[in-house]
Amino acid sequence: MPPDPGGVLAKHLLPNPPSALGVAVSGGSDSLALLHLLHDFAGVHGTQLHVVTVDHGLRSEAAEEAAFVKRICRDLKLPYEIVHWTGWDNRGNLQNEARRARYRLISEWARERGLRFVALGHTCDDQAETVLMRLARGAGVDGLAAMSPRRTADGITWIRPLLTIRRAQLRGELQARGVAWCNDPSNDDTRYDRIKTRQALAVLEPLGIDAQTLGQVAFNMARARDALAWQAFLSARSMVTIDAGAVCIDWRAYRTLPDETARRILVSAIGWVGGSEYPPRRKAVLGMIEALKQGVTATLDGCQTWRDPEKLWVFREFNPVRDLTCPLNEVWDGRWQMRGGAMDGAARIAALGSEGLTQIETWRETGRPRALLCSTPAIWKGSEVVAAPLAGFANGWHAQLENDEEAFFAALLSH
Repeated sequence: MPPDPGGVLAKHLLPNPPSALGVAVSGGSDSLALLHLLHDFAGVHGTQLHVVTVDHGLRSEAAEEAAFVKRICRDLKLPYEIVHWTGWDNRGNLQNEARRARYRLISEWARERGLRFVALGHTCDDQAETVLMRLARGAGVDGLAAMSPRRTADGITWIRPLLTIRRAQLRGELQARGVAWCNDPSNDDTRYDRIKTRQALAVLEPLGIDAQTLGQVAFNMARARDALAWQAFLSARSMVTIDAGAVCIDWRAYRTLPDETARRILVSAIGWVGGSEYPPRRKAVLGMIEALKQGVTATLDGCQTWRDPEKLWVFREFNPVRDLTCPLNEVWDGRWQMRGGAMDGAARIAALGSEGLTQIETWRETGRPRALLCSTPAIWKGSEVVAAPLAGFANGWHAQLENDEEAFFAALLSH
């Protein structure tokens, strides 16, 4: 007997139901079923629901679908808003760009309303398609773990409570309630990889490769991913320190790690330093590790590596911050705040660079690599360096990270 969708959903939200919850609803069957199930849950547990639809501006039907969702929310007495994407420039992968925009717009909408949780209507079918698509790309454990039931990003916790429920069952739930849904014609457009994958699943199903089986694969891989992440976390705790915003790793210990553990630590270091939304590709990271073993430094995703016989440093590459400036009271490079000194409207924060480094005779006493110090924040007044705390010239100032050492270690366990 298939699981009860309402009971499955409740397990994701209890025993501490959120006081307020955002719900992304497109008008399709999956998200509408999620909306009605959450409305039932909210009526019992007092959760305040807020509904949002993203109009990507790519289909003429989108406005009608949004109006359809608006009517449903009006009947359910739920606050509703439409957000619009206007950023498509006809470059890159359309579906990928639309997905990124969707998450960004929903995140902004949620933060404006003080919402910490947003529910999404992904189903077992979506999970299976994701696994199969990633299998085709030769994905590793993380990729085959596919979508997580709960994930935190940009200050928002994204909840997918229906990942074990089939789409057909949710449609049966809506039919029993007398609720119609919208059909997106792009769901039959074989120009998109996901639609090709959906059709391939129908062919594979007689072989036992169906949505439930691939969903179980994702669950198994998620457990393996968590075990690998925990091992990487424990290893990092024993060999990593944070120095001047760089990740400093005991090279002698690091080079003996299993490849996967070493890769995870380096990926986390690159993500924490560079702030990229997505991790670098596995092949690129493993290539960087091999180069480091040969004594060759490299750059990747806005980060640079440098090592000597004892230490491996991962720090901000200079080129991405070469021309980056901001006032003294703002965050520089999304990472640094300068505190402690007197504010001067004529001064600014910018990268120290080699030009600034030549003004500080004692920088070598810090023991930090020259390339690292060039990419650290300094206070400039005209062409003069007023302060460069990380290069040993504080002059009453200190540089403070927005995300501290513990944020780096926590990132090893997040997914």
